[in-house]
Amino acid sequence: MRRVFVLPALLASATLATPAPYPEVRPGITLRFPADHGSHPAYRTEWWYVTGWLRTADGRDLGFQVTFFRTRPQVDPANPSRFAAGQILFAHAALSDPKVGRILHGERAARAGFGLAGAKVGDADVAIRDWRLRRLPDGRFATRVAAPGFTLDLVFRPTQPPLAQGLNGYSRKGPRPDQASYYYSVPHMRVAGTVTRDRTATRVTGEAWLDREWSSDYLAPNAEGWDWTGLNLDDGAALMAFRIRKRGGGTIWAGGSYRYPDGRRVVFAPGDVRFRPLAAWRSARTGAIYPVAQELTVRLPGGVRRFPLRPLFPAQELDARASGLPVYWEGAVRTTGGRGYLELTGYAAPLMI
Repeated sequence: MRRVFVLPALLASATLATPAPYPEVRPGITLRFPADHGSHPAYRTEWWYVTGWLRTADGRDLGFQVTFFRTRPQVDPANPSRFAAGQILFAHAALSDPKVGRILHGERAARAGFGLAGAKVGDADVAIRDWRLRRLPDGRFATRVAAPGFTLDLVFRPTQPPLAQGLNGYSRKGPRPDQASYYYSVPHMRVAGTVTRDRTATRVTGEAWLDREWSSDYLAPNAEGWDWTGLNLDDGAALMAFRIRKRGGGTIWAGGSYRYPDGRRVVFAPGDVRFRPLAAWRSARTGAIYPVAQELTVRLPGGVRRFPLRPLFPAQELDARASGLPVYWEGAVRTTGGRGYLELTGYAAPLMI
C-alpha cells in the first residue's frame, strides 16, 4: 500500500493532446523476479520504498526511509523531443534520530534521461543524479543518498523470499476492481552500512522492509488518505496492514497480509483490519494532527491479535511541499514482539491523486 504522489507543475507542462493510455491493474498476475524488481514504465506510477530500524555500535536506535517514485505523464509517445517528460522520477530520504527529536529529510526530482535520472527495466536500478537504489549481482540491494544533514550508505540482504500482497500480487485498494496495485514486499532484510552526520561516519546494522508497487488507478475519488504499517516481527513473521480513509470519516477499504515464520500466508479481507488511535501529535509546522500511536487489530485463523504501534518519537512528519510533494507522517514504530514503520497520509490535506 503506498505513496501515489505526483508533481503537478511538471505533469501539467508535459501533458499533450494524444496521451498513451495506461494499462489497467487486473487479477491474475504472476510475479517474476528479478524482472519485477525493475521498472514497469507503461503504468502511471510505481515506487521502490525501503524503511527500517538501524542500531549504532553504542546501542542507539535510528529509523530511516529511502523512497524512489516513477510516474508517467500523459505524453504523446510520438513526440520526438528529447526534452519531453516521458517519465518523471522523484525521491525522498529521511533519518529519524531521537537525539535530534525531529525528522531529517531531503528530496530529489528530475525527468528521466540525459544520464541524470532513470529507472531500469528488468532489475532494480533507479537513480536521480547521485541518489541511487539498485540490486547487486549477489541479490543484495544497495542505496546511497546524501541529503542535507545526513548521508545514508546502506546494503540490504534479503533473508526471506518476496511476499506477494493481496491475490498473488494483485492488491485491491477500493470498491472497484481497477482501484488496485500490483504489490509485493521483502520483509526482514538485514542492513549494514554507515550513517554520516557532521562529517562523522557511524557504522550501523539493522533490519528493513522493502515495498514495491505499480499502478494506474489507485484511490477512490472520495478517499482522503491512508494509514499503513509494515512490521518485522521478532519470531520471523511479517505483517502488513492498511486502511483507505474516507473524506469526512470512515474507511473505504482495508487489507493486508500476515506471513507466519514457516511461510504460510493469510490475506486480510477489509473486515479483518482495524486501526484505533491511541494518542495524537500536532505538528507545529503544518497544524496537522496525526494518530501517531495506534492499536492495530487483525483477524487471523487462530483468533484476533492486537499490535500496539508506538512511535520512536512523535515528530516524524515529512514536509515536502518545497518540491511540490505533499505533507505526510512516516515514522519508526515499536510493537509487541517487533518493530516497523507507520505511514499516515492525508492528515495535513486530502491527497490529490
